[in-house]
Order: sequence, then C-alpha cells, then structure tokens
Amino acid sequence: MELKLERHPQSPLMYPNPLHQWEAMNVFNCAVTQHNGLFHMHYRAQGVDFVSRIGYAVSIDGLHWNRMTDPVLSPHQGRDDKRGVEDPRVTPLGGRFYMTYTAYGNNSFFPMIAQSDNLITWEDIGPFEKAENKDHVLFPEKINGRYAILHRRKPNIWIAYSDDLVHWDNHHVIMSPREDNEWDATSIGSNGVPIKTEQGWLLFYHGYGEEHIYRQSIALLDLNDPTKVIHRPRTNIMEPFEPWEIKGDVPNVIFSCSNNVVGDQLYFYYAGADRLIGLATAPMQAVMAFAQSGD
Repeated sequence: MELKLERHPQSPLMYPNPLHQWEAMNVFNCAVTQHNGLFHMHYRAQGVDFVSRIGYAVSIDGLHWNRMTDPVLSPHQGRDDKRGVEDPRVTPLGGRFYMTYTAYGNNSFFPMIAQSDNLITWEDIGPFEKAENKDHVLFPEKINGRYAILHRRKPNIWIAYSDDLVHWDNHHVIMSPREDNEWDATSIGSNGVPIKTEQGWLLFYHGYGEEHIYRQSIALLDLNDPTKVIHRPRTNIMEPFEPWEIKGDVPNVIFSCSNNVVGDQLYFYYAGADRLIGLATAPMQAVMAFAQSGD
C-alpha cells in the first residue's frame, strides 16, 4: 500500500518578510499547536545575518497567518548559540506547553527544552543533553508515569525518560536507517509530536540516503512501550517535487516539525528547501491504513 500526501492549493503558506530583518531571508521548520480554537505557529526564521530565531504567528483556519513583529525566542547571552535557535516542536502537556529546540553555536549544537503558559513567553528548563543532539520532541502525555522524549543521536532515533524534564535516563535506540532501503539508508530523525491513536503512537519522521534528499514517512509505536515499533512501511509519503522544495537555501529538502489532526484530516506543515513553509494533507483514515500496512 502507498500513501502520498497532497499539497494544499494555497501552499506555500508563508514567505520571508522583508519588513523584518530577522525573517527577511528564510522562514521554515515550524511547529503548529491547536489551542483555544486557534492555530499557533512557531517557526524558524533567518534574516540578513543568517542567525536563526523563532517567530510566532496565529491563525483561525491554519492557512492564513498573522505574525508577531518580533521573535519570541532568540539566541541567549552567555552560551554558545550565536548562530541561532532553531527547529521548534511544541508539546501541550499537563496544562503547560513545552518547546524542544536546538541551540546552534559556532562549533556545536545542543538540544534545549523550554516551557510556557501562553505560547509567547518562554522560559528555558535547560539542555536535554549536553552533547550534539537534535530532532528531540516530547510525547504529549507521560508513559508509565514518566516524561518521554524522542531524540536523534545520529544516525538513529532514540527514546529517553525523565521524572523532572531535567535528568534523563534509559536511552534506547528505537529506529535506525535501513541500508537496504534507498530513501532512509543514511540517517533518520523525528518530526512533530507523536499522535496517540487506538493502534499506537503515530510517529512521523524524515530520512535521507546517499543522495541526501530529505523524504518523509510514518512508523507506528506501541502505546505502553514506544521502544517497540509495530509497523514501519518501507515507502515514503512525501519527497521534494515542487520547484520551491527542490531549490532554496538548502536544496532537495522537505522537513517537518508538525503533524496535526484537523477534523478527519492530517495537516502536515513542512518547509521546502529551508526557504518557505507549506502544507500537505491526507485523510486520517488513509494515513492509519498506511501506517498499519507493513514493516
């Protein structure tokens, strides 16, 4: 069985804004959170200095967005993130919001976790790990009484657990590249917040092979023990096709930090070539059928 996401006719949804220097060059890699009847977007932006910051926008329908004038998260003084903060993923959990993002310095990058009560003002909890790591995203509920997070120690997807969001243990590899599967043979990483379904945790992830073309697919994880991969189809659900996905700041890349269920549809927000923000959709019934179709 195959599944191919359909690009929304209004896509791309967001372009750089030359009126704001901090987002004048690229807007990409966004998290979208549904809360109080609105869609809230946190997106990575680069200005003329090519430093990454995280902006905020709000929408009634998930298609038309009103942006804040200033970023909600910028590099901090006193730490090595001079090249920016990037790739937000936002998880509602226990009445608060938690953002996982990457702090990028001159010589390294490291994974951070921040918290907020209003989606605009963010306070750092601290680094998830004091080592090069990224593509980290929190599950939207505790598993067996503990916080759970997916992360990427290249080239694999890992899971870890915590009681306080500061100290993490029980790290396990749950998925690895498949050398015999061309599109995800080299490296893989998690996308947006895993979606809880009756059949398991629906995990969207990206991968690339020798050609370094970023493609997207799905895996289904056990609800009580996400280290167990129930199904992992061998085919991808989306790859660069449109000119703005093939050519941009980083060519041949489709990258997503957000996968949302809107009614009976999947809304898959993604970036094309690290330049623009787009949207692709599919019926959730078809998504689940594909997710259970093979290993």
